[in-house]
Amino acid sequence: MFKSIREEIQGIIERDPAVRGWLEVVVAYPSFWVMRYHRVAHWLWKRRLRVLARWIMQMARWGTGIEIHPGATIGERFFIDHGMGVVIGEMAEIGDDVTLYHGVTLGGVSPSIDSDEQRNVTRHPTLKDRVIVGSGAQILGPVIVGECARIGANAVVTRDVEPRSTMVGIPAKPVQLSRAEQGAIDRFVAYGTPLDVSDPVKADNEALRDQIAMLKARLNAIEFSLQSTEESAPAPVPAGSDPAPRPSKRAGD
Repeated sequence: MFKSIREEIQGIIERDPAVRGWLEVVVAYPSFWVMRYHRVAHWLWKRRLRVLARWIMQMARWGTGIEIHPGATIGERFFIDHGMGVVIGEMAEIGDDVTLYHGVTLGGVSPSIDSDEQRNVTRHPTLKDRVIVGSGAQILGPVIVGECARIGANAVVTRDVEPRSTMVGIPAKPVQLSRAEQGAIDRFVAYGTPLDVSDPVKADNEALRDQIAMLKARLNAIEFSLQSTEESAPAPVPAGSDPAPRPSKRAGD
């Protein structure tokens, strides 16, 4: 247990440059304290002491602003930076070295009716090891976020995310990374979004502009070809006229 606590403190120090030492983590970081509550509450939850587990996490919510269901499974060295407004649902599964920022929701999208049929059914996300989720992002439903994936700030994820990919936007879409960023995907990036990430909407707009320009060029070529054909064609013969030339009369005829 103490080894796990030491590793968690060290993980926070490594991922947050604002930390001045382990004592600051212990006294000033809500992520550290909510995980102390959750480890106890999750132990009670698995032993069917459900009401007590929920009460403990309610106390943690009042003290930290972070809402984690005691049924959620959370790995080692988990870190919620800033913390306020984070919601993690009952069936969520989180791997090792995962980082979340404030305002993140790991929620379900099942209807509120027929709740009895939804009990013990996976309805919340699964985050694999070393995932980073930026502030305000919403990951909804029983989706799987692959290892080392990054979810940008305010993204809305409703489908599975491939390992080592970066997702941004509403709905979240993968973005193309530079070669340098792709080669350093294992490196920690605050808020899950590299600074030189391309805008997928901008890329789509540029692709549409290129297609429009290509179509205009083809249309101009067709118009020029038709105009050239019309100019080279013989003049039309007026209706009722004799197209064949008549022989001239010789003198004396």
